Formats: sequence, C-alpha cells, structure tokens
Amino acid sequence: MDSRLFLALAVSALVALRSWMRFRRAVHAVSNHPGYRTLLNTLGPIENFFPRIPYVTPGAFHMWTRKHRDFEEHGWDVITYVAAFIGSKTNFYVADAEAIKEITTHRSRFPKPVEQYRVLTFFGGNIVASEGDEWKRYRKIAAPAFSERNNRLVWDETRLVMQDLFAHVWGDRAEVRVAHAVDITLPIALFVIGSAGFGRRIAWRDEDAVPPGHTLTFKEALHTVSEHVFVRLLIPDWLLRAAPTARLARIRDAFAELELYMHEMIAARRAGAGADKEARDDLFGGLLDANDDDDARLQDSELIGNMFIFMLAGHETSAHTLCYMLALLAMHPEEQEKLYESIKEVCRDGRLPEYEDLRSLSYCEAVLYETLRMFPPVHSIPKSVAEDTAITITNAAGARTTVPMPKGSSISLHTPGLHYNPRYWADPHTFRPARFLADWPRDAFLPFSAGPRACLGRRFSETEIVAAAAMLVLRYRVEVPPDPRFVGESWQARFERVMQSRPGVTMTPLHVPLVFKLR
Repeated sequence: MDSRLFLALAVSALVALRSWMRFRRAVHAVSNHPGYRTLLNTLGPIENFFPRIPYVTPGAFHMWTRKHRDFEEHGWDVITYVAAFIGSKTNFYVADAEAIKEITTHRSRFPKPVEQYRVLTFFGGNIVASEGDEWKRYRKIAAPAFSERNNRLVWDETRLVMQDLFAHVWGDRAEVRVAHAVDITLPIALFVIGSAGFGRRIAWRDEDAVPPGHTLTFKEALHTVSEHVFVRLLIPDWLLRAAPTARLARIRDAFAELELYMHEMIAARRAGAGADKEARDDLFGGLLDANDDDDARLQDSELIGNMFIFMLAGHETSAHTLCYMLALLAMHPEEQEKLYESIKEVCRDGRLPEYEDLRSLSYCEAVLYETLRMFPPVHSIPKSVAEDTAITITNAAGARTTVPMPKGSSISLHTPGLHYNPRYWADPHTFRPARFLADWPRDAFLPFSAGPRACLGRRFSETEIVAAAAMLVLRYRVEVPPDPRFVGESWQARFERVMQSRPGVTMTPLHVPLVFKLR
C-alpha cells in the first residue's frame, strides 16, 4: 500500500477514534440523559443548511418547525444534543419552566455567551453584547430611559403615525389591499422608533431635503440600516468598505450616515442641555440624561452602540409581531370582533384610545400575548454553563430526574418548545387570547427572555403594538383576501400558507396578504 495512503488512513482512524472517545465521554458526562446523538452539532452555521437527517443533523429551523415534539418524543422537557464530530460541545434544549427560571435567575452559573454577540458591536459596546460589570454599567444608564414618560411618548407617536397613514396614504378608500403586511408594519415601527427613540418625527410622505454634510436623509439612513442589519452582520468590514456592488455601497453609506446623525444629535442635545425637556422623553434623550454618573459614564461610541441595539431590537420585533397579530385576527374573525367590541367599549364616545386607556385595553393585550406565545420573536435564547452543575426537572408523568450540566456546555432556552408545551398551555396550537385574561403561567412565557437579562424595551414594544392594533381594528376589518390560486383550500391550509415563517434576526413572516375594509 502506498505510504501516503496508509498515513492518511491511519490519521483518519486516529481522528475517528479520538472523536468517538470524546463523544462517549460527553454522553457519560450528561448521564446519557435522553436526547439526540448526531454527527453534526446544533450550534454552528454549517449544519443549518442541512435538512433533518436522523443521527446526522437535526436540520435547519428544527426548533421552530418541531416546537414541543422533540421533548414529547424523549419524555422530558430538557433534552441533550451531543455531536460526534463537527463541533463536539454538548447542548441542552430546555422547555421546562422551572428549569428556565433557575437558569435565567442564576447568572453566575449560566451566563450569556456574549462572544456570540460581538458582531453587534460595530457601532460600539452595548447592553446585549456584554456581561458582568460592563453589563451592569450599561444597564444602569439604559434602564431609566425606558420610563413612564417614554411609554406615553410611544403611545402618542404611534397614534400620530397611524393617523398620518389613514389621512394621507389610505384616505377614505373602502378597501385597502397589501401584498404583504410587513410593507405596512415595518414603516409603522420605523417611524415610532424614529420619534420615540431618536426624537425625529417622520411622515409617511416625508420628502425632506438632504441636510448639508450628509448624503442621505435621516429617514433614508434609518430605513436602509433597519432593512439590512442582517446583511451588515454577515459582511466583513473589508468587503463593506470595498463595496463591489451598488447595494453594498448604499448599506455602507447608510450605516455611516446614521452614525454621523447620532454624533450630531449627541452634540446638539449636550449644547441645549435643560432646554425643551419634553422633547427629551425619547430614548436618546433618556440615555443622555442618565449619563451623568462619572463612575458609569458611557463614551459616545457606547451611547451610539446602545441606541443601535434599541433600534435593532425594537424595530423588527415590533413590526413582525404586529404583522402576526393582524394575520391571526384575519384568520380568526370571531376573535377580531371580540377585540373590536372591547375597544369600542373603552372608547364609547367614538374618540380615539388614549394612553390612559392602556390598562383598560386588556383584550388587546391578551391578543398580543397570544400572538407572542404562538410566534415568539426568537426561537432560542442562548446561555452557557460556567461551572459543573446540575438541574432537577419533573416530566408530565410526575417523575423527577437530575440532569448534569458540565462546564463549557451550551444551553438553548427553547422558546417554541416552552410556548407549545401542553403542561403549561391547554390546546397550545389554538389561537385563544382569553387564556391571558385569567391566571396564566408567567414562567412559561418567554418572548422577552426573563430574569435580570430580560428585555428592557418590553413595555416600549407592547405599548406601540397595542396602540397600532387598536387604531387599525377600530377603523378597519382585517381579512385574508381570496386568491384564485388557492380556490377550495381548507382553513388549515390557508392558515399554514398565511402564517408561514422562518427564523432570522427575529421570527419573520414570509408572505401575509391582507385586505383592510373600512368599517
């Protein structure tokens, strides 16, 4: 036998043996707790391009498509993934509410794997891509910005955005058709984050001139950045600087322009400190007002980095959730009618809902929460294991077991698995907003994470979506338009077609055609 071939075979055999031994040690380290034993890991980007292949890979988007089925098949709401070759790190998928509460509460044992978020720091350090003392410093400055005053501003600005849409875009048309609902919900969210986030009000038909020293308007820069965040995360800096295509050049320029606008806003706010205090209820003003502690003061790049994170988290999440909410209401006209009647009951004199009505719009909030349960913004919340530890869990049959978690392992808080877990949610695949009007399992609801790392912008997003949905439903009946290509389709087939999604930066609706009929 050729010596080179013999050497190659010997090396391959050695690699296979070492991988097998490492695999067996990993399985033993978790006491062979039920789960998947595969060739490829569940964590990296390569295997996400594979279909689901037993013993090879769980497949792309399996967390979303299978929801709670993996846990049902293995009999526990914590399952293990141990890979033999590529990426041998053990991963725990968790859909057990008590275990998730323990994991999100004990940050020292289960810290956030911030290395996965470093790509989000191209504007500057921020609250998402940090841990420990650095995270505490960011949170100390950022938390006060999400104030009651800002929530009121969010409501008022959302209402203005909707009134502008009705008056100057849709007018008095009896019927408005949209090919994809995100064509409406994305601008709504963009305009709200522009005003309540940055203090820059944007109109639907805004045609502002480009200011001196800029190549794009603020609206154009914000819109382009918000649309192409995922591209920016994937493109290396050197390629973006070279910008071999017109699209990449526009993305590069938009990010540069938005950063320049934010630097100018910082300078302008500091120069006018104390003036027009009401105009500083936006998030940007709140950050600057809170940034007076010499021990915790943020650099300008950190202020901009955190504002970018707020924009990224608030814009797409709110837009997609509002899209799903409208689609679910269109698919369930009886629930839409209940919502309409509940809003009319609050606004009896025909007036528009005010911020003071927010607590009374309980059914609208219930519809929102049921939307977030069925279509959570993210399908996985990552954590890491900082020390050898264990958690004790109980299954549906009442049996208990202890699951060892070795140091260096990864954890995926499995949001769809939790939200579709029949232990917590009766008939989980059914759209039933009323479940949120009585006592409901709060520890089994994870759209904004939980514990100290829970999303600071939760009330911002909820206020915006409730205001926008209430305005829309009060004025329009929302329906799925008939399509001659799908004549005779069943309700279930239509539901699956309209609600088809894919995980991205957030859960993304693929094609939601809607028609809005004036009431």
